[in-house]
Amino acid sequence: MTMVAMSYWPADTSEPVLETTVGGVLRTAAEAGPDMLAMVAGVPDPNGRRRWTYAELLTEAEQAARALTARFAPGERVAVWAPNLPEWVILEYGAALAGLVLVTVNPALRPAELAYVLNQSGAAGIFLVPEFRSPMAEFLAEVRPAVPALREVVLFTEWADFLATAPARAVLPEVSADDIAQIQYTSGTTGFPKGAELHHRGLTNNARFWAERIAVQPGEVYVNPMPLFHAAGCGMGVLGAAQRLAVHVPVLAFDPALVLELLESERAAFFGGVPTMMIAMLGHPDFDRRDLSCLRVAVSGGAPVPAELVRRVEERLGVQFSIVFGTTECSPLLTVVELDDSAQDRAGTLGLPLPQTEIKIADAATGDLLPVSQAGELCARGYLVMRGYHDAPEATAIAIDAEGWYHTGDVASLDDRGYLRIEGRIKDMIIRGGENIYPREIEDVLFDHPAVAEAAVVGVPDQQWGEVVAAFVRPVPGRPAPAPEELRAYCRERLAPYKTPLYWVFVDAFPMTPSGKIQKFRLREGFTQNQPG
Repeated sequence: MTMVAMSYWPADTSEPVLETTVGGVLRTAAEAGPDMLAMVAGVPDPNGRRRWTYAELLTEAEQAARALTARFAPGERVAVWAPNLPEWVILEYGAALAGLVLVTVNPALRPAELAYVLNQSGAAGIFLVPEFRSPMAEFLAEVRPAVPALREVVLFTEWADFLATAPARAVLPEVSADDIAQIQYTSGTTGFPKGAELHHRGLTNNARFWAERIAVQPGEVYVNPMPLFHAAGCGMGVLGAAQRLAVHVPVLAFDPALVLELLESERAAFFGGVPTMMIAMLGHPDFDRRDLSCLRVAVSGGAPVPAELVRRVEERLGVQFSIVFGTTECSPLLTVVELDDSAQDRAGTLGLPLPQTEIKIADAATGDLLPVSQAGELCARGYLVMRGYHDAPEATAIAIDAEGWYHTGDVASLDDRGYLRIEGRIKDMIIRGGENIYPREIEDVLFDHPAVAEAAVVGVPDQQWGEVVAAFVRPVPGRPAPAPEELRAYCRERLAPYKTPLYWVFVDAFPMTPSGKIQKFRLREGFTQNQPG
């Protein structure tokens, strides 16, 4: 294994970057395994679980592409606003085959947020469901006068009618691997979303490298509760499965009982989810009565994965756990834990960089390369980096420097073998009296406490120290909440005194982004507003 002295990992070029496109990936799969099962609708009603072979999926995607060419010109943006329907996946492929840019929109958005995404992306059309946890068609009607570029609205409840409008002999355009396939809006853990322009090459190769690393086999089933509007859903899930001729089961919306039932009934080998999903599944009353012996691998990322959660999942499910780490702007994955990594590395690191991915850890202030194992800003370069933020050149210039390095804003370290560890976000770092404190370290300690289900640590203003540590704790349901004094003593045994939280706040739930990340800025704002001042 390569040993490094400075925090730099050169791109592993032993596996090539292919000039693939989202639509081309499906065509290749349909040619290689036309009769193999490709997709199952992950809906609660077993009688409603429609199934597509790869040949059937391609036929419907090409019909959708022809219908799209009758309404849109190549390069136009088309938004999709719905939960994890199978038609969402078919539209993803259809838009790609038609040379369109798919704008993935979170179904939880409220009217003002929807209008912002549609206007900022310049969407010419939108596909949506009339209602899902909110009256979405009503929301769209409310904002439509303020979205002048939007000219086409298609309801997924009228999907068959839409397909019927496809011209029989429409010519689909040539699509390049360098073309933009999607605009995905960043999840907003720190504020206002920006639209990352992701090209076909980045999305397809990244999904292929990931699926290869976790050894997805043809015909195996991947149950995917990650939202399709996120790169983990429509990238890793959809495109990873297709490139390994596996079966993709998009779960309509995360519900622990539904996911557990699908894992059993579809005999899944793999499943993924953010840590909060894993915690909910382990704690669900159905967990022990489901036969999950078919599972081989559990995949998690999108938020810090506590080492204790990895051990818990592996022990209770008899699987190998693979932590993934990435960012929307990198299509999305940078590193993946390999299945034959040691138990310590599986639980305590984010694995090695994927092929063709260049990594460095730099001083956030000077940009200088740091020595191995020293924490600094994680930067990445390679085929996977987005083109830029849509219609936001200043934000793009801040994120991607003149040498092509994408600056993630994450505080990380690289050990001498190339394994990555994340300490937190630069903006989350707490500076108490000149001491740098990384919340992740404290959160991991708290998660190990038997009465703590989840914890989030933030810095809050203090007149003496500048900032001090506040811990927000969700106790394990059904158990007495631990006293602050108990948690304080627990931390003092395991952490330096200055890292031990001064304030303790107990919560029933955390404010979350739709992709499962805790919105720490909202915790901080709420705490500050409630302090006497």
